[in-house]
Amino acid sequence: MMPVTSIVEQGKTMGTVYAEVTLTNMFSGKSVKVRTMVDTGAIHMVVPGAVATELGFDLEEVSMSYVTVADGRRVRCPQVAPVEIRFQDRTCPSSLVVLGEECLMGVVPLELMDLVVDPLQERVVPNPKHPDGPVFRL
Repeated sequence: MMPVTSIVEQGKTMGTVYAEVTLTNMFSGKSVKVRTMVDTGAIHMVVPGAVATELGFDLEEVSMSYVTVADGRRVRCPQVAPVEIRFQDRTCPSSLVVLGEECLMGVVPLELMDLVVDPLQERVVPNPKHPDGPVFRL
């Protein structure tokens, strides 16, 4: 999985983009705020086991899924749901893949919340074309 990077005209490499989101277990209501790397090369939201456990999920009693990681390996890992992802005033329901030691947000939650990545400012923002809330493409 590749972090969001960009090259400005002068040739300066941009850094990795992070965002603050709140994850909520939609069954128990337990929430946790996390700092997540934003990766437009990834598809789903990924969290470490400690975050899934803090949300109240028992990793021994959840679905298992296969995912393909950046180096091409196929890995079997837990998947927890239902979870609400919140960024500012935007939310989306999701499942979370449990893997690794760092939170990572891919393009599905970005699209569902109509968020855009600003690589020059190294931040995520609500789509300025839709300030009143997400507009979905069908």
